[in-house]
This record gives sequence, C-alpha cells and structure tokens, in this order.
Amino acid sequence: MGSGKVTDGQGLSWEGKHVTVAGLGVSGIPAAKVLHGLGALVTVVNDGADERSRAQAADLEALGIIVRLGDGATLPEGTELIVTTPGWQPDKPLFTAARAAGVEIWGDVELAWRLRGPDAAPWLAVTGTNGKTTTVQMLASILKAGGMRTAAVGNIGVSVLDAVLGDEQYDVLAVELSSYQLHWAPSVRAHSAAVLNLAPDHLDWHGSMEAYAADKGRIYEGNRVACVYNVADKATEDLVREADVEEGCRAIGFTLGSPGPSQLGVVDGILVDRAFVEDRQRNAQELAEVPDVNPPAPHNIANALAAAALARAFGVPAKAVRDGLRAFTPDAHRIAHVADVDGVAYIDDSKATNTHAAEASLAAYESIVWIAGGLAKGATFDELVAKSAKRLRGVVLIGADRALIREALARHAPEVPVVDLARTDTGAMLAAVQEAQRLAAAGDTVLLAPACASMDMFANYNKRGDAFAQAVRELGA
Repeated sequence: MGSGKVTDGQGLSWEGKHVTVAGLGVSGIPAAKVLHGLGALVTVVNDGADERSRAQAADLEALGIIVRLGDGATLPEGTELIVTTPGWQPDKPLFTAARAAGVEIWGDVELAWRLRGPDAAPWLAVTGTNGKTTTVQMLASILKAGGMRTAAVGNIGVSVLDAVLGDEQYDVLAVELSSYQLHWAPSVRAHSAAVLNLAPDHLDWHGSMEAYAADKGRIYEGNRVACVYNVADKATEDLVREADVEEGCRAIGFTLGSPGPSQLGVVDGILVDRAFVEDRQRNAQELAEVPDVNPPAPHNIANALAAAALARAFGVPAKAVRDGLRAFTPDAHRIAHVADVDGVAYIDDSKATNTHAAEASLAAYESIVWIAGGLAKGATFDELVAKSAKRLRGVVLIGADRALIREALARHAPEVPVVDLARTDTGAMLAAVQEAQRLAAAGDTVLLAPACASMDMFANYNKRGDAFAQAVRELGA
C-alpha cells in the first residue's frame, strides 16, 4: 500500500502533513503505512513497549516511520491530525491535548472513508450490541447471490482500509462497525444502515448508556435509502428518529412477528418483505423459509431479516435472499451444535460474552443445563436469570465472577440446582461439562452461553469454545 501516491481518493494532498497514529495493531499499522505511502510525515505512539510492539515498531521504522513506544500520552510536536485505533478511550491524555490544540481525531474507518475515490463502492453498514458479524456475513452472502462484487469488512477482522485501497473493484461493501469505530468516524455516510439491538456494553469506554447509544446512532447519519431498526427494541427506532438523513430515506423495521407496511417479518414460518414491494399496504414478498437460516434460533432469524432489509434496500432480488441465506455458514462458537450424547444436545455459544447475547441464546431452547460465568465486565444478571428461569433444568458456574450469577439465581430461580466450580485449571471445562451431563436428561440442551468474557480462564472466547467442544468429544468417546 506504500505506492508513493501523494493524493488520496478525493484529491487531497497529504505530502508533508504531520500525522500521529495512536496505537499499533490490526488497524494502527495499516493506517501508518497508508499515510506514509501518501507522503505524510507519520509518528506512531503506543502505550506498550513489549516484545511484540518492538518488533512491529522495527518494521515501521524500516519504512521511515517514527515510532514512540511506552508514551501514548504526549502529543508529538507539530501534529496536524491524529488517527487512532478504535480501542483507545476518548478520555486519553493524548486526545485531551489534541482537542486543546484544535487537532482533529479520526479513527481508521474515518480515514478509509476519506480515502475513498469518487467512484468508490457504497457501504451497507451494520452495528448493534450483538449479532453484527453474523449479520454482515449473511449480508455479504446475499449480495454475492445477487451477483454483486462485495466483501464483509470492518470490525469483522478485514480492514476497511484494505478494501478501500486494494486493487479489487467492488459494487458494494458490507461493513461491520463497532461503537468504538463509530465514535471516531464523524463523516461516514452509508447507503443504508442497521442497528440490530442496544443493551448495556462497553460502558467503561463510553461513560454512559446514553453516550454508547449515541455512538451507535451515528451509523444512520446521512443514510440515503434505508435506516433499518429492530421493532422489538424501541431504542433502535428512537435512533432513527433522531438521525439526520437524506431526503427520501426510509425507516425500515424488522420483526419476528407479522410485519406491517415498511417492515420485514415472519408469517407462518416464511420470511417476508412488506417494505420493498409495490403497494406495501396490501402486498408482501416471500424471501425465504425459517429453515433456510442457519441456525434458525430466534435472534439469528432477526439477523437474517436485518441483512435481507439492507440487501433489498440495495435492490437485490428476493431469490438472492433465499440463496444467500442457504449458502451462509456461521462462524465457530455461535450457537454451534457440537454433538448429541445420550439424547442431550451440546451447544457452543462461547461468543455470548454479555447478558444480552446469552439471553438470546437461552431463548432458543426449552430445557437447558446452562454453563455460565467468567469476567462480568460490570454486568448484572438479575434480568437475564428472571427471563430465563423457566427454561433452566440446572446451572454449572465457572470463572471469576460466577458468584454474581449464583446470587441472581438464588433470587430468581431458587429451585434450579446449581453447581459452583471454583477450578480455573485446564481441566475446569471438562469438569463443567461432566457436571452438566449429570444434571441433564434426554431431550435437554447443555448450553455454553457464558454471559461473560473469557480472559480470566482462557485467551479468548474461541479457546473457551474449543475447550467445551473437546470436553464434549471426550464425553462421547
């Protein structure tokens, strides 16, 4: 990407511009290289100075980029712009100093948006507390089934910068945007966008639920065709009402019930569209059947409807929705069926790292032995347990903050048997699965939906899910 060009996609000159990149990693390093290639004078600052950071710094310094390790607080002299990685909190001293000096702060997504050429592919954007990655992948699958050249990019792990500046030509991009990315992306204007749901998350970063919601709502700003919202989550519709959109942009709802005009929903097991049809007061278009959605859990059907709404807003035919959903395979650790053992289904939803995600997962099954716990990240569990109590046959608790869940169970589901495992060693997950097997009967589901982060016991939620699957395989053996 260091092509030596000195103007960006909009013809703006970067030659000699002093830009500070805040943070190394998956977004900071590509941003630094792109800006250096455009002729900017780039300084990278980073809080850490570990072995990995030093190796990354050496690679950048070999290109002529200045790197300051162990000092992410001081504003480098002459800085005209800061480009930050998404995870850096808004109250960092570096940003306080930048604001005092009148220096703009962009995220990597904002940089990508500014570097787009005049004929760049429009963005169909997705955010929400849960379901973003799955929805964006479904959307990309539907767009491809409709003959579009597309890619799923953004917070999904594929850099938006790479997609915008790469050689491949796209008709449209399916873009996952986190609240962090949206906070630092003031000028992004999507063709159409969706907020899937809103629940308390990352409040330590945003400072309040109101600030978190406001950052999510930025995704609707300037939408041209459709603002897609969740009928069951009024907060998402409120964000649509508050958005400043282009003339003619429509509010499009999705619901698991029968849809009204300008909505997509479900009728007799069929996903239908009453938004992008002629005479939507009286007509509906069949899009797909519930079994076309993998897995057909309620929250995943909602994801499919949101993806379909964005695709239909872009003009994709109904058949492509069905074909795209049938072709879609979800990522690992998202309501993944591991095995049936003695008539009991074992389901890995390790990705359910907060209470909102766990609630959706628990709602998908009738009789559950629930494996839960980990790092609560400030969450409370009373509402989750109260809503799910009637489905619980038993609970096995693991992890650092399991007592919080145990106390909620004592208040709202005192009759449900609970096993509290204090172990944190490598055999802890096998012990949890064995205890769950003891509590389960034929027809039950043993569900790993921890409602907590994993880092107290595992490197990440993938490793936690892998440990669960391995333990289930050992049961089967």
